[in-house]
Amino acid sequence: MKKGFLLNIIALFLFQEIIAQEKSGPVNYNPHVRKIEAKPKLKTTALTLPFFEDFTDASPLPNFTRWVDRSVYINNSMAVSAISRGVATFDALNWQGGPYDSTNIFSLLYADSLTSQSIDLSFHNPGDSIYLSFFYQPQGRGFAPEVQDSLMLYFLRSDTTWTKVWAKEGTTLDSFRQVMVPVANVAYLHSGFQFRFVNKASKFLTDDIWNLDYIRLNANRNFADTALGDIATISATNMLNDYTSMPYRQFTANTSKELSTTHSFLSRNLSGAQQSVVYGYTAREQITNTPLFNSSVSNANIPFYGRSHFSFPVYPINYASSSPYNRVVFENKYFTSDPSTSWTRTNDTIIHEQVFDNYLAYDDGTAEIAYWLTPFTTLPAKTAVEFHLNQPDTLRGLAIYFGRQVPLAFSKFFSIDVYKNITLGSFLDTPIYQTNLNTPGYEDSINHFWVYRFDDPVPLSAGTFFIGTTQPAQSGSDSLYFALDMNRVGGNHRYVNIDGFWASSNLQGVMMIRPLLGQPVIGTSIQPALSLQETEWSVYPNPTKNFITIRADRNEPFIYELTDMQGRILYKNTAISSQSLDICGLSSGIYFVRILSKGYSATPKKIIKL
Repeated sequence: MKKGFLLNIIALFLFQEIIAQEKSGPVNYNPHVRKIEAKPKLKTTALTLPFFEDFTDASPLPNFTRWVDRSVYINNSMAVSAISRGVATFDALNWQGGPYDSTNIFSLLYADSLTSQSIDLSFHNPGDSIYLSFFYQPQGRGFAPEVQDSLMLYFLRSDTTWTKVWAKEGTTLDSFRQVMVPVANVAYLHSGFQFRFVNKASKFLTDDIWNLDYIRLNANRNFADTALGDIATISATNMLNDYTSMPYRQFTANTSKELSTTHSFLSRNLSGAQQSVVYGYTAREQITNTPLFNSSVSNANIPFYGRSHFSFPVYPINYASSSPYNRVVFENKYFTSDPSTSWTRTNDTIIHEQVFDNYLAYDDGTAEIAYWLTPFTTLPAKTAVEFHLNQPDTLRGLAIYFGRQVPLAFSKFFSIDVYKNITLGSFLDTPIYQTNLNTPGYEDSINHFWVYRFDDPVPLSAGTFFIGTTQPAQSGSDSLYFALDMNRVGGNHRYVNIDGFWASSNLQGVMMIRPLLGQPVIGTSIQPALSLQETEWSVYPNPTKNFITIRADRNEPFIYELTDMQGRILYKNTAISSQSLDICGLSSGIYFVRILSKGYSATPKKIIKL
């Protein structure tokens, strides 16, 4: 009997292991482009050769002086080993940052496009040897495009029809490859020539990532003209050992612990021969424009098509903030160039901003993929991220970057939990604060995070603490999506409890949640401006078997909703003052009631169906 019981327990845990997992997928949303004007703008005067683009502009959308449409995402985070800083990313998100279509997720469509402004080639002939060159990369830091997905290039003919001149089917991650395409057909040599890149992708599966960089169109080239004659910067490192950002008062409380011994930037030689370069950096406090440090100028050789990390010792940190709660930004501006041969100057410099603000962060503010849990059916699903303090502080709230899901998880409830410690391999933890009945938010807010303000400040001593979320049992396999930063260097500090025991996370990338410290914060409201107090409305009896009555003290119409633990709306209607509702047909368990109207809303109340 004991042997059979043990086998049943083992089988239960094996089954539990199969269904309780960590999952990752596309983030399904890009708030960086959502509120930027995307109406195409046609130049009245056509461009002339040469045409060049390496996507070094600050905007997340293409530059209107060179491009017509605005659907691709200009960034320096989605590429792996970029050619130079800045790439154009093609996915299945539209110019508003959302999926093109969420109704038929498996059908293909022509998704993002990148179309040049008109280029006057009417003065050229096929003998001018015009070539268009570019670099492309599948997947990057997102997900690989499938075989049926593709990246394509079209040329506009003089009869206004488009001709496909190049295409590449989807593959797994690869390094950037350069492509040379001749513009020799006389049909392309007209005053309104344009070229267009398009990706074919699944309508809703936004993981079909392509990165594009360093586009050149010019005459007097040949198929072997692949050397670029350019020295370009690619990326710069963080100044901190572990955090990407923290309050300045926490930093100065233990500078030797938090500050890395070196900082550096990465540069690439895009020419066909070894190049001698000069390099260095300047540093200032950005907000007050206070000089911090100027490095000496050094010399180095970069091998042909090679990359070099230029590293510097950290400079002395002598800056004194006027208030312990002030935002402080160290701006490090790195430069490298070969004055005699560098073809373009815009990519010779790169700026890294070391931000000190009211939060703790391991992420860089950009989300590459989404992360969620598929928990064991009868157990809650918990996440926790480890943080540390160098001196006592006050926890005021939490900022979370959610991944989009369809349908949106507005009605999925979760709690925010703060722990003094957790014990790996055990169910044991030491909670010190919890706020319940939170729902996710997706609209833009500060840094694209959704801010939850704690009603009661949580005093924290120096040392380690954990903060995360709990999704209730019976919440289903379609749980909350959290954003992950895949550019994270170092451990993810993330722990999960989906089978009753705390364990280290098995997925790379850092979960984008940020504890908010110091002075009071303003939460991101997902409700109308006015709220009903808990005493202004009621649901009774509770617990109940058959009926409930929903009563509001205000004598005006209101909408009531009854949802299950998964946030699914079971009943929804309009009432005045009070409403009786028959719930005999519902299974025993926990449900939530919410009321709202044009002028007010109320925090959901929990009821128990016997």
